[in-house]
Amino acid sequence: MPFGYVSPEQQMRDKADYARKGIARGRSVVVLQYEHGILFVAPNPSRALHKISEIYDRIGFAAVGRYNEFEALRLGGIRYADINGYNYARDDVTARGLANLYAQNLGQIFTESPKPFEVEIVVAEVGDSSEEDHIYRLTFDGSVFDETGLVAMGGQAEAVAGRLKERYSEGLPLAEALEAALFALTEPGGERSPASQLEVAVLDRNRPHRKFLRLNGPRLERLLAEGAGGATQETAPEAPGTPQTPDLPPTAPEGDLDTGSNG
Repeated sequence: MPFGYVSPEQQMRDKADYARKGIARGRSVVVLQYEHGILFVAPNPSRALHKISEIYDRIGFAAVGRYNEFEALRLGGIRYADINGYNYARDDVTARGLANLYAQNLGQIFTESPKPFEVEIVVAEVGDSSEEDHIYRLTFDGSVFDETGLVAMGGQAEAVAGRLKERYSEGLPLAEALEAALFALTEPGGERSPASQLEVAVLDRNRPHRKFLRLNGPRLERLLAEGAGGATQETAPEAPGTPQTPDLPPTAPEGDLDTGSNG
């Protein structure tokens, strides 16, 4: 046996361990379905480096790991979507097609490159109903998982997913879904990230044309307050004899909205 020989099995194990350790050093990202679409939440103090972004009309992207690596994947996905949407039809661009593209790229890099990508990504597509929503999670080796309802990745993903399942249920309103995501992303006894250090976006099936919408500023703060108020009411029931207030019709949130960019 030549000096320095390493079996292919050992090489694959070493690469997988290396990638997992790199991904686990980052902070978790949560993606979950809510009443009107799909919600993305990530702690992120940077306003320049996004973990969450738009790929195409109905498709969003979220990632953890090395920024330069998943940014290259994001840009490649945008080029793929733009070219196929132009040559064929916009409806022909799907999350499934993007997931297959990413799986091929990540699998090839994992097997042929000395260093694998330290990334884990989610490609999500919102449909006309919750049954038509699609959430695909892709790992560093090109494996694809078709998720239902929710997914957590990066950091202590298993612990985050466990806490998320405690609060998650189908058809949650946006504020309650955001509250469930923040509960999952906050370690027991830890402090929640302020609104200025959160990256939050949705794929809203009720929006015309482009479904991706970033939530920030006063609108995000209002949703956080609404979700926290709902959680307080659940844990602290009203005392007997407390007068009931009628439900008020929803009002449009205030604040600047960043609709995302394909660039």
